[in-house]
Amino acid sequence: MPAYDFKAPRLFVEKPLAVGTVLPLERAQANYLINVLRRGEDDPVLVFNGRDGEWHASLVATGRKDGELRLVKQTRPQHPAADLHYLFAPLKSARLDYLAQKAVEMGAGTIRPVLTRFTQGDRINMDRLKANTIEAAEQCGILAIPELAPPLRLAEALTTLDPGRLLVFCDEDAPISDPVRALSEAADPARRPPLAVLVGPEGGFSEEERVAVRARPNTVALSLGPRILRADTAAVAVLALVQAVLGDGR
Repeated sequence: MPAYDFKAPRLFVEKPLAVGTVLPLERAQANYLINVLRRGEDDPVLVFNGRDGEWHASLVATGRKDGELRLVKQTRPQHPAADLHYLFAPLKSARLDYLAQKAVEMGAGTIRPVLTRFTQGDRINMDRLKANTIEAAEQCGILAIPELAPPLRLAEALTTLDPGRLLVFCDEDAPISDPVRALSEAADPARRPPLAVLVGPEGGFSEEERVAVRARPNTVALSLGPRILRADTAAVAVLALVQAVLGDGR
């Protein structure tokens, strides 16, 4: 990873970015920069919108709780999100926050909640999910905000995946003793195939669901080792594994 300025605060904004653009800060953003971080006039701030790259901006305080940013120059050009879909059964709110943040950090380009038989709840706060993805991107220097796809039942989520996309299915009953070898044999690591990862709920998949997933062509079922992992732990483990073997972590 290239050298990166982690000292300058970093903000996500919705508006287009270009040299000379003036961005009025939302009240919460201005309060955070001016009163919490004690940033002063002309102090640097990094901004991004997921479309126009990252920009160096200068802070202009227009009041105790108001301010604006004036864009000076682009620090990094935009790059596309990774072609990695992360499909997961929703968890309770605090652990769902963690899961969303880690999926962003691990390079997921699309995040989709999937409802299964043993999903703990089918009410998903998509605004909160988006806020967590933005926060993770702000803190970790990530330019591309993942697409948040609407929740689907498992059967429908499987049909929406392109047949050419390799689905990595986390299945604790899979007879795979060497997941690295299994992934290497499922696709050519040199060509970086389109990928999807599916992680189930705390109660695991039902037998009917497990059969349906395994019946999908271009699917590899993986066990993550001899220990049973919590769903949020399994998410980090499998995303790291997939990125290292077939993704952009090589």
